[in-house]
Amino acid sequence: MNTDIQRLGMAARYSEAAVFNGVVYLAGMVPERGDTTIEGQTEDVLAQVQQRLTEVGSDKSRILRAQIYLADIQNIAAMNTVWDAWVVPGTAPPRATVQAALARPEWKIEIVVTAAVGR
Repeated sequence: MNTDIQRLGMAARYSEAAVFNGVVYLAGMVPERGDTTIEGQTEDVLAQVQQRLTEVGSDKSRILRAQIYLADIQNIAAMNTVWDAWVVPGTAPPRATVQAALARPEWKIEIVVTAAVGR
């Protein structure tokens, strides 16, 4: 077992996060709340991202890369409104946003983040 890799929220199939060499890699975060709007689901997912980053000693200003998957790309403007309010000014990370079939039909968004650990 590799002890220099820290894994958090481990399940049989995946970990919610892995930390290695000063970088945290988050699993895809999906909505936990029952919100049906893209805005509500985006707020939910970003709160989860922020929580996971805090748990490992990082924060949203240290995001190195974000990958956003939307079930319907037509939701990008509404999602961007929430994203833009959440991102720390001057620290917007490189980002990709694509349309993708998500694992559950009620999910409208999934976000994957890589961030530097530390402040």
